[in-house]
Amino acid sequence: LPEDVLVELLSLLPVRDLLRTCRLVCTQWRYVVDLTTLWKRKCQRDGFYRQSLDRSISDWRIFYMLCHLKRNLIKNPCAEESFQHWTLDDNEGDKWKIEDLPGAHGNDMPDPTVHKYFVTSYGPCFKSQLITLKKEGYWNQLMDEKRPEITVKDWYAARFDCGCRYELTVRLLSKDYIVLEEFHPEPVVIEQWSDAKWREISYTFQNYPAGVRYIWFQHGGQDTQFWAGWYGIRVTNSSITIGP
Repeated sequence: LPEDVLVELLSLLPVRDLLRTCRLVCTQWRYVVDLTTLWKRKCQRDGFYRQSLDRSISDWRIFYMLCHLKRNLIKNPCAEESFQHWTLDDNEGDKWKIEDLPGAHGNDMPDPTVHKYFVTSYGPCFKSQLITLKKEGYWNQLMDEKRPEITVKDWYAARFDCGCRYELTVRLLSKDYIVLEEFHPEPVVIEQWSDAKWREISYTFQNYPAGVRYIWFQHGGQDTQFWAGWYGIRVTNSSITIGP
């Protein structure tokens, strides 16, 4: 078959088949599977391609794989599955609770698809998730050599009638759980009688050390007036995405 026809046909196949089967068929197929043209074609088919990217992408195969893998790695970010997938590290006061938006003395989220949030109490309330990158499809060589950007986002809000405190910690961990890089901004203290609007915090890890195998995400806080019930910080719609 002519090379351009082979590119067109092979670009229809899933990545796993291309790399694990087609690439081993013969020298010609191996050559075609490694062509930039083929991976550009796959990007076009799946809607990942823009002409403005032509000069900025050095490896279209990696770019395609990162686009294909890209999703929110935080599970149950909006409390739709109760506390499933979350570890409750601190659960004091009247403990964590889930409420429906907008909640008492609260506001709706800018994203209309979000319907619930987690809310803290008068004692420290923190919850976390540990993401194993290999389980999510991000192999070691990719993380060590390409080091794709890791973007963290979280949304938080206070009640209008009570002050509260919000904290976020995100750590990039090695295979031995050694902290290679950390994002831990100063705690946010929201005073009583605030506007109670939802606010987004965002951070992108770039050029981090090789060896990242896990991402640990923790957030939470409490109210600042020690009122019984659930008057503390509200959190929802957390996300971690990787590249491209």
